[in-house]
Amino acid sequence: MAYEKVGGRPLEYYPCSYGASRLMFRGPKQDIGENYIAFLGGTETYGKFIARPFADLLEDMTELQCLNLGVPNAGVDSFINDTASLDLAGEANLTVVQVMGVQNLSNRYYSVHPRRNDRFLGASPSMQSVFPDVDFTEFHFTNHMLRSLVGRAPDRFMLLLNELQDAWIARMKVLLDRLPGTKILVWFADHAPDEKVGFDHSASCPFGVTAEMLAQVENRVAETVIVKASAAALARGNEGMIFTLFEASATLQLLGPAAHMEAAFALKPVIEKHFNSA
Repeated sequence: MAYEKVGGRPLEYYPCSYGASRLMFRGPKQDIGENYIAFLGGTETYGKFIARPFADLLEDMTELQCLNLGVPNAGVDSFINDTASLDLAGEANLTVVQVMGVQNLSNRYYSVHPRRNDRFLGASPSMQSVFPDVDFTEFHFTNHMLRSLVGRAPDRFMLLLNELQDAWIARMKVLLDRLPGTKILVWFADHAPDEKVGFDHSASCPFGVTAEMLAQVENRVAETVIVKASAAALARGNEGMIFTLFEASATLQLLGPAAHMEAAFALKPVIEKHFNSA
């Protein structure tokens, strides 16, 4: 395993905000020009442990201003609940929206924090009736809760997963409809959407999202770009990431710099085509 700056300082993200937004984005803060591309998404778009995530690489490649509005652990709710970030994205020539997982959004079974969407706030009566044997006060994060429920009651978990998937489709339609300009949807993962078949694959990132779900929102975007990290990129693990020893285990759950470069190359021709026609 290749450790970068072990025991030293973690990567500096220069967190910043724009306008009245209550979300904290990756900096340094930019002076926003008249023409730019906005990137909405979660941890991958933000570029956790990545010195230059794919939005930065695209700015280098295209010489177009790329505004990174990714938020760690964000779900669709983060942006729907933040009018200022939607306004900022809506004024862009082009908006790239990362496919985010289903787990970090409020639904009929449980609620999440409106901005820090990975924070589990509470279970609804419906959730408690489906899982009467579970003490939900034990959970503070959605991933911890869902993985626990899978182990305890896989059959009942599928009821919850179906609800999350329905909520994701509805919420994604709302998000995309509130962005007035040209939109590109990007799937960035270690597998393709059509590989997410059956229960065993439901928890792979983006959590719970399938090809069938993408098909239900694709009519709202100009194009969908599927970025499946190559075997060569995946084999490099966390090589090139910047992290401390304390953060090492977290890096193994994320795509590394080589995969971000692949995402940038996949997005480049699509962005240039639609930016020029916007």
